[in-house]
Amino acid sequence: MVQKAKILLVDDRPENLLALEAILSALDQTLVRASSGEEALKALLTDDFAVILLDVQMPGMDGFETAAHIKRRERTRDIPIIFLTAINHGPHHTFRGYAAGAVDYISKPFDPWVLRAKVSVFVDLYKKNCKLKDQAALLRLQLEGESEGAGAEGTGGGTRRNGKANGGVVAELSSRLAAVEEQAEALSKQLDDAADAAAVATAAHLERKLTGLRRALDALEPGSGGSGTPSLPAQG
Repeated sequence: MVQKAKILLVDDRPENLLALEAILSALDQTLVRASSGEEALKALLTDDFAVILLDVQMPGMDGFETAAHIKRRERTRDIPIIFLTAINHGPHHTFRGYAAGAVDYISKPFDPWVLRAKVSVFVDLYKKNCKLKDQAALLRLQLEGESEGAGAEGTGGGTRRNGKANGGVVAELSSRLAAVEEQAEALSKQLDDAADAAAVATAAHLERKLTGLRRALDALEPGSGGSGTPSLPAQG
């Protein structure tokens, strides 16, 4: 269901508010009354409005002063204001209304059809803007969700894939090292006490190197608890 827009009607005379409600009821929107500038400002603190119909001549805070307050607030500065006045002091009076931030200036008595048509335009604009904001918010949520998913894929998912790949490499190296270890063990058995001292020393050195490599590979095995960056066996 499409949410109804709110229209703020500001006039100090109840009969004028009643007349405005009769004219605008055909738009089937939510009409909110305010009998003074102060009351209008209070209503604007909590509700969002599509358009404000503001009487110029009011006791206390008049329409121009009320409009100035509305335009100074960040929350309400973009709400269109239509000034309604029973008097016309000429171009200077009209200019003051536009300078105060009004989008239109209508003198009483006004044509009900014209007023309803103008208000309808701003209601339609308001609803379209609300729809665009909702779509932008939804798109932002979708993009954030995709970004989070990609991040999880790049960290958690990527880590799992990398772990599997690293595990395969370690297994392959371990298998090849095992073959070298068997050859080294067989070589050591062939050497006896009468063998050349240099050959014996070389075989012992090879065994130490193989032992260091084995420890390094064991530390890389998944679930070994190693840091993942084992120390390489000393050279020499």
